[in-house]
Amino acid sequence: MIDLSLDNASRAQLTMLKWLGEKYLRPLGIEADRLERPIPPDHEFFLKVLEMGLGGRGLNDEEDNGKKSRDPDKPSSGARRGVIFAEEASYWDRGSAVALPGPGLGGAPIHHMGTPEQKERFLGPFRQKDRPRWGAFGMTEAGAGSDVAGIRTTAVKDGDHYVLNGSKTFISNSQRAEWVVVFATVDPSKGRDAHRAFVVEKGTPGFSITRVEKKIGLRAYETCSFTLDNCRIPVANLLGGEAFYEGRAGFKGAMKSFDSTRPIVAVMSVGIARAAWEHARDFIRQNYVTDRPVPRYQRILERLALMRMKIDHARLLCWRAAWLADHKKPNTLEASIAKAYAPPVALEATRLGLEIMADAGITGDAYLDKLYRDVKVLDIVEGTQQIQRIVIARRIVDYPGVSGEPADKE
Repeated sequence: MIDLSLDNASRAQLTMLKWLGEKYLRPLGIEADRLERPIPPDHEFFLKVLEMGLGGRGLNDEEDNGKKSRDPDKPSSGARRGVIFAEEASYWDRGSAVALPGPGLGGAPIHHMGTPEQKERFLGPFRQKDRPRWGAFGMTEAGAGSDVAGIRTTAVKDGDHYVLNGSKTFISNSQRAEWVVVFATVDPSKGRDAHRAFVVEKGTPGFSITRVEKKIGLRAYETCSFTLDNCRIPVANLLGGEAFYEGRAGFKGAMKSFDSTRPIVAVMSVGIARAAWEHARDFIRQNYVTDRPVPRYQRILERLALMRMKIDHARLLCWRAAWLADHKKPNTLEASIAKAYAPPVALEATRLGLEIMADAGITGDAYLDKLYRDVKVLDIVEGTQQIQRIVIARRIVDYPGVSGEPADKE
């Protein structure tokens, strides 16, 4: 039986998050959208977040929540907390939520692949509240978006260092991050078997931001491209150490990270869908006399009811994937189902809202137009619809992998 109950501390944090969302996340998101620039890293809002204990920790990370003494044989609750908090934060504003301090998506590979020393070294500083800190996750390249097996950033061993060369694109918060987890290959001819994950720290010579992307939505956080030009990375920054990469551990580590992050990204869509749905519902209440026997009104109410059912369905799919992760059960199939299902639901919810509001919905100050632009990216990041369907199909019928090897058994 799936248990989604929260402990008292988590309920208190959720209450604070709702207050923070109404007072800061949504107003700052709307302001960033209007000004077409991200929230600056020195904005006083980030210090306030740290004071409240809501930032600086991975929202899906129990270790950062002071629960190191948890019995490792018992189920965690970090993934379930993660999806609940991520939906609530994205309901208020997904862009502002991603801008919050913390390890971000970079925390997942460190947890899955890092040694105990590496976890403490790279994630430990996030417990401090003296200043906001960010982490980042660098996988996507210009020629390797959804097909992450095709990355071309190289890593060459040189003594007690690896030398990284290449470029990454569409990496959230990478300009302000303390470190970026960068995936590279030690031999492009060996495909996935040669993948490695490195922590590239801020200030490393050769690491440089080349572009801050100008986006149609989600403008509250910055998305950057960067290059790695003969970056010398200590062997100690190779996640898991060299022995970890026997077989295809590097690629599997990346895929394991996606198993954690895809339900999070999917449930962010649910948050946006809920915001759009409620906006449309409130518009109907204020502008339509729905108890009149007008066929058009009945059709609108029917569509609103159907949309609510789809949003609840999407949320449960995300919760199921998170529950499996907390119980250390394979969830690749469920994570991809959630990621494949939830973003189109959010797109449909925002489109429905615009149609219900008609002319009033397409003005630049109508809020729904922002949600409509915000949500599209969630249909793309962490694997497109096509990629999710491939993953689902392979898991269902044990379809052979690209390299000719059988798909991993669950």
